[in-house]
Amino acid sequence: MIDQTIDTAVEEDRPTKPALIRGFRCKCPNCGEGKLLHSYLKVNDSCSECGQELFHHRADDGPAYLTILIVGHLLAPALHVSYVHWRPDPWVMAIGFSIACVALSLYLLPRLKGAVVAYQWARRMHGFGKSA
Repeated sequence: MIDQTIDTAVEEDRPTKPALIRGFRCKCPNCGEGKLLHSYLKVNDSCSECGQELFHHRADDGPAYLTILIVGHLLAPALHVSYVHWRPDPWVMAIGFSIACVALSLYLLPRLKGAVVAYQWARRMHGFGKSA
């Protein structure tokens, strides 16, 4: 007869919400102390505090798409409301909203990349389940 036992070893739970908050703060999703990113968008290979391996991430284009989605959903209604209520000159609106768009995008992009990496870590995606 063939042994059909099921491996019931339960991996320890990794809560998603605290990991996302740590990732958004650009901190290690495991300990919340070490820096997740160096340079502007480069993910560290491992955490300097707890040693958690971080090179498994596959953030790719996800953070950029999320940034575009959030910035667009914030600034499009603001553009409409400012035009309807105040009727500023077109150049004032173009310059003002261009600066707001660039500033908000530069602020959100590394934070959303950290959140995507932290989500992958919490859900044990792309090799994050192999390390403690």
